[in-house]
Amino acid sequence: MPLSSPTDGKARAGGPLDDGTPVASREAVVAALKTVHDPEIPVNIYDLGLIYDLVVETDGAVRIGMTLTAPACPVAGEMPQWVADAVAAVDGVGEVEVSMVWDPPWTPDRMSDDAKMILDFG
Repeated sequence: MPLSSPTDGKARAGGPLDDGTPVASREAVVAALKTVHDPEIPVNIYDLGLIYDLVVETDGAVRIGMTLTAPACPVAGEMPQWVADAVAAVDGVGEVEVSMVWDPPWTPDRMSDDAKMILDFG
């Protein structure tokens, strides 16, 4: 069940893994991140460069630091929970915590080459 705490500005989902459960790979977590899109931009958040920090702990907990293309993004209040829920759905992921990061500010330089091509950023 997703949990969120509006008092600390973080989105949470998932729960502790049962003992002996294999922990998800970083690649599996990145694949889940690539399923999340800003509704106004046809590129996933990972290729947009919105993920600043990604840590998969040995107990399956995942900590993510992310940003948005602009603080006034219409889905700013919802997207961190979308990210937490997508990652928590991966087998081998335990508790997920997503924190918003505003420094350094996002720039198009953070996009992958594929994202730049899709969005025509030569």
